[in-house]
Amino acid sequence: MLTVTDIRKSFGSLRALDGVSLEVRRGEVLGLLGPNGAGKSTALAVCTGQVAPDSGSVSIGDAGSPRDPAARRLVGLAPQQIALYADLTARENLVFLARIHEVPEPSRRADALLDMVGLLPRARDRVGTFSGGMQRRLNLAAALVHEPPLLLLDEPTAGVDPQSRSAILDVVQGLAERGHAVLYTTHYMDEAQRICSRVAIVDHGRVLETGTVESLRAAHGGDLEAAFLALTGRSLRD
Repeated sequence: MLTVTDIRKSFGSLRALDGVSLEVRRGEVLGLLGPNGAGKSTALAVCTGQVAPDSGSVSIGDAGSPRDPAARRLVGLAPQQIALYADLTARENLVFLARIHEVPEPSRRADALLDMVGLLPRARDRVGTFSGGMQRRLNLAAALVHEPPLLLLDEPTAGVDPQSRSAILDVVQGLAERGHAVLYTTHYMDEAQRICSRVAIVDHGRVLETGTVESLRAAHGGDLEAAFLALTGRSLRD
């Protein structure tokens, strides 16, 4: 569903991506793991068409480059920074987005998504009154409004309570089981072990290794965190 081939991107003298290649298939969650500054966010920006690579290519299904509007319609993005209108209610946020995407029966779609993420009882409450976990769950729902087959989720559980975190992971697992392709960035190794079909570990703009959690653990010993540290080192990152 998503094919990334040898993409390179520099910002001045900074090489953010240095020959990254990835593939995300329907029905799987590919975890993109790396230290701060490894290139994860730049990779997602290239995959959504927000940033053009200096070289290499990105293809979304049969629709081609995400720079093409037809291809972008196949993508749902939940960014790390909450992308919601705080002064609107939860339902108003989703109905507004559904109308932008020309989704039939936007109110019905909004309520179905609110129910999926456990927020239907708070549908008429303003988002600005929501806890961090509630906003994260609604942020995920917003990415799903137009039923995209490809989901890009950038640290969707950052800073949430254990209950919201578990609920988000359950939703993501369910989406993959229904055939969605999911690219999932996280700093939480236990999340990757729980929901990721495969994991790609990146650092300094390069993919260091890709494999199942089991294969990475077998190759490097210990758990996924041990494999991550073996590949990326123990130096502190800013």
